[in-house]
Amino acid sequence: MTSRSQPNDKHEQLDHERKDPQDTYLTTQQGVRIDHTDDALTVGERGPTLLEDFHNREKIMHFDHERIPERVVHARGSGAYGFFQPYSGWLSDYTAARFLTDPQEQTPVFVRFSTVQGSKGSNDTVRDVRGFATKFYTSQGNYDLVGNNMPVFFIQDGIKFPDFVHAVKPEPDTGIPQGASAHDTLWDFVQLQPETMHMMMWLMSDRALPRSYRMMQGFGVHTFRFVNAEGRGTFVKFHWKPMLGTHSLVWDETQKAAGKNSDYNRQDLWETIANGDYPEWELGVQLVDESREFEFDFDLLDATKIIPEEEVPVQPVGKLTLNRNPDNFFAETEQIAFHTANVVPGIDFTNDPLLQARNFSYLDTQLIRLGGPNFAHLPVNRPVADVSNHQRDGFHQTRIHTSKAAYHKNSLSGGCPALAGDQEVFRHYQEKVEGAKISKRSESFADHYSQATLFWNSMAHWEKDHIIAAFRFELGKVEHTHIREGVVEHLNHVDHDLAVAVAQGIGVTPPAEAARTNHGRSSPALSQSNSVKDTIATRQVAVLVADGVDAGEVEQIKQELSERGAVPQVLSLRGGSVQADGSGHVTVNARIDTVASVLFDAVIVPGSSESVQALSSDGYSVHFVTEAYKHFKPVAASQEGVALLQRAGVNGVRHADETQQVVTDQGVVTATGTDGSLPSDFIEQFASVLAGHRVWERDTSHIPA
Repeated sequence: MTSRSQPNDKHEQLDHERKDPQDTYLTTQQGVRIDHTDDALTVGERGPTLLEDFHNREKIMHFDHERIPERVVHARGSGAYGFFQPYSGWLSDYTAARFLTDPQEQTPVFVRFSTVQGSKGSNDTVRDVRGFATKFYTSQGNYDLVGNNMPVFFIQDGIKFPDFVHAVKPEPDTGIPQGASAHDTLWDFVQLQPETMHMMMWLMSDRALPRSYRMMQGFGVHTFRFVNAEGRGTFVKFHWKPMLGTHSLVWDETQKAAGKNSDYNRQDLWETIANGDYPEWELGVQLVDESREFEFDFDLLDATKIIPEEEVPVQPVGKLTLNRNPDNFFAETEQIAFHTANVVPGIDFTNDPLLQARNFSYLDTQLIRLGGPNFAHLPVNRPVADVSNHQRDGFHQTRIHTSKAAYHKNSLSGGCPALAGDQEVFRHYQEKVEGAKISKRSESFADHYSQATLFWNSMAHWEKDHIIAAFRFELGKVEHTHIREGVVEHLNHVDHDLAVAVAQGIGVTPPAEAARTNHGRSSPALSQSNSVKDTIATRQVAVLVADGVDAGEVEQIKQELSERGAVPQVLSLRGGSVQADGSGHVTVNARIDTVASVLFDAVIVPGSSESVQALSSDGYSVHFVTEAYKHFKPVAASQEGVALLQRAGVNGVRHADETQQVVTDQGVVTATGTDGSLPSDFIEQFASVLAGHRVWERDTSHIPA
């Protein structure tokens, strides 16, 4: 007889392997009980992380190996090659990194952008953090600046990274939701970890919905250390600022764009480079002398904090240009391996506990994902600097070593490769560390709300509206009431009005009074309303036409927009071409019903009675204009084209007269009542509105949701 203590069939075997965490203690894989899993073992409260912390090592190792072959996080990516060139050599006083200090040196780069939560098959436009990882192929070796489009992170200590990602990933019982954070496990983690609040403010803002990778900031997140030729250290924060400005989509757009084009951001990056509209970013640094380390009201080692630009300005260093698409997505974009510990002389680490864990974790990840220790031999990972060492064999070894000795010291290979001595070697920054071996977070990391409040105070009115709506949407998906209540309680420490507004939208009793007084400080640099608004380069403009349109007017619109760097696209009720008024044809780029307004930055309706009548009779065309208007985009029409705007419910349509041929109101540009020709300043006024990205003062309350 089979003992009931042993499973006797496959179903019972599955039951036997199920693990219910109820009424158990947290242990290691070896069954050793653990009493602390929120802080890694360090030398003192602010010292480096110790390798002997076996629980930290095991926890991160298991997390790194949980999914194969795609990345556990940042699985869905897009990349491109380019170069970086510094403006001047002023940074040589602070760092020995030649690629940052020699204005004559162009350093090749590969940049990979990505979402974080979803799998390779998820959508581009989900609400999520975006990765911004840059590999510099410098003459001194490869340097990887592995950052995000937000300057802070969810947690302070890397030992919590597996917990955070487990919480934000699709829930384990259903595998839902994919590429989204609106679910119970993520918000349960948040309501129990107040250190997440600053990052959650960023995630609920429009920063989580970038218009394109080309219009997205990047940050190194951590405080790093520059080291100059004399060995003097300086704290540094890295910033990427897009030359086109920092701009976002709106939430309704992202959901519709995901259905129309799930590769919206990836395709945008590819096509703009292919068209020669090379994306550019300026690299800037915030420098803090080591003597000022403790002058701030936050800890420089805390990755949930920023250094406000008003306190320490961002100083421009040089420009990044992406000018070449990969030849093979798998071989390059998929196989590229980044590592925060890939540094060159002149750049070093700090004791930031999140950074320390990342320095340990990335190599572990590459081993499982790329099949062995020789992933640096892959062309996309290979340095341009000479490589010579005693590392041999292993999976995918491609170097053919001819030397007899594979050890140091040796006499059989002439002692080579020899130690470099003083020839541009990397030396770790020397600092004194002392303290008890302890798993405890520094008290200087304890303020979890002040910078979340700073972010909230810095937002424009429309940004605040979007943040409230985002919290309501996300928490509206949370089934457990106590989780929603817990988040509102934390928000009440950020700002009372914010907490009340969110509570009212999710069925939670609003807090009666503020848990903390709003300190009133703000940082204007945090608001996208203060971003670059002086260019329409690469902006996609839909030009709606039908049979009978004025071909000359369409050509004039296209030419004047193209001269300003925009990308006009002619859309119509059918593909191929349409019959122009009189004679000739107008080439059509796409049928209106195969695209949507959410894929464009603005819309123009040229005049011509026959063309406008056909468009006005087509529900999809009318909806195209209505939706663009509802999403606060620039809308324009000339002559009879105004009728389509009125049919679409557009407010702000004002008729011109002899004294004013072009009128702009609430971002609606119209030219009517003239002699039939397109006024000279029509496109000029339209371009001015388009450069502002959106028209947030527009009242769209009459447009149905």
